[in-house]
Formats: sequence, C-alpha cells, structure tokens
Amino acid sequence: MKQFNTKKLTVSGIFCTVAVIGSLFSFPVFGSMCSPVQHMVNVLCGVLLGPFNGFGVAFAASLLRNLLSLGSLLAFPGSMFGALLCGITYHYTKNMIAAVLAEMFGTAVLGGLCAYPIAILFIGKAAAGTAFYAYIIPFLISTTVGSVCAAALLFVMQEAKLLDKMQNSLDQ
Repeated sequence: MKQFNTKKLTVSGIFCTVAVIGSLFSFPVFGSMCSPVQHMVNVLCGVLLGPFNGFGVAFAASLLRNLLSLGSLLAFPGSMFGALLCGITYHYTKNMIAAVLAEMFGTAVLGGLCAYPIAILFIGKAAAGTAFYAYIIPFLISTTVGSVCAAALLFVMQEAKLLDKMQNSLDQ
C-alpha cells in the first residue's frame, strides 16, 4: 500500500481553496463562465502534485464552486480533463511547456466537447440549439489565461531553484 502523504494532501487543500476563491474572478464568454484561476491551479497541481491529485483538486474545486453557486456544471469537464492530462504529461515528460499545452488541450477540446451533453442534459433545452463544439472557444480563452500565468510562475520558481525543492519535499 502506498504511504499516505500529508504534505500533498495539505497542498491539495490549499490549491482547492485558491481555485474556489479564484472563481470569484470569473467572466462570462458565450455560454460559459471562464475561471482562469482554476486552470492556473490545474497546471500547478499537475507539476507539483501529479495527475491524480490534480484531478482530485479539480473535482473538489468544481464541486465546491457548484455548491457555493460560484460556477456551473460545466466546471467539471472544463477543469478535470485538463488537470489530468497536464499531470500525466508532466509525469512522463518533465516538460512544463508540454504540460501547459496538455492542460489547454484537455480543457478546451476534451472538456469543451464533453460540456455539450452536460449542457443539454442538465442545464436545459436552450443549450440543445448550441453547436456541439461551442464550448471549445470559451474554454480555450479561460485555460490560455490561467495556463500562461501558471507557466510564468513555474518558470520563475524554476529559475529561483524552488521548483525542484518543492517537488522533492512533496515526494517525501
């Protein structure tokens, strides 16, 4: 059985809190609410915590945002695919640019396509008139802003030699 990592759980909780509070700074684009802070958190989680913790943080933040009326049901596909792909990509490549691009692809394309059936089934019939690819552009705008912010932060951390120290500390 894998050892329980209290540090990773604590950092996951902090990132989840940042994502939920950061959703107060969202803006509407077409049919969705864009929350770039969530995507910044996705990239940071993917790089620092790994794919499964990143996925868990994205799910928990989406759930809390919905329970607090700070987001819509589209927050689930709009964050979880990107977080998972970002973490998997970074785990195998150790390349931050590839991880950022994976977040953007997972959120915009996979999340955008999966948002369509969710919008039809749970949000209402008005969404049925929307094209199946209509959520890709708003999700791409949101994830681009957040992912670029995360990449800038990660590169600063890497230059200051903090990124490796944090990763090593969290893996102990």
